[in-house]
Amino acid sequence: MNKSTIIDDKLLSKLERLAMIDLEEAQKAKVADNLNEILGFIENLSAVDTDSISLESHAKTPLRDDVPHNSGIAGDVLAHAPKAQDNYFIVPKIIE
Repeated sequence: MNKSTIIDDKLLSKLERLAMIDLEEAQKAKVADNLNEILGFIENLSAVDTDSISLESHAKTPLRDDVPHNSGIAGDVLAHAPKAQDNYFIVPKIIE
């Protein structure tokens, strides 16, 4: 792991502010260690040789046709609604 991936107290404090969380002092060392470990795994990915991998169009995962069909779910959902009419939920008016 190089120096750019070390999560120190200053960076951890900045991450706390950005994530809008407040870590207890006892948690900070564990969180920093976990983040450093994650960054180490990410650095390992840069060592993987991808030069021999080619992305050819025939090697892609085939997509299924996008054909709409009636699943009947709307009727089931509306059947469980407290109030429904003409395929819509009836809710109390909230805006005058």
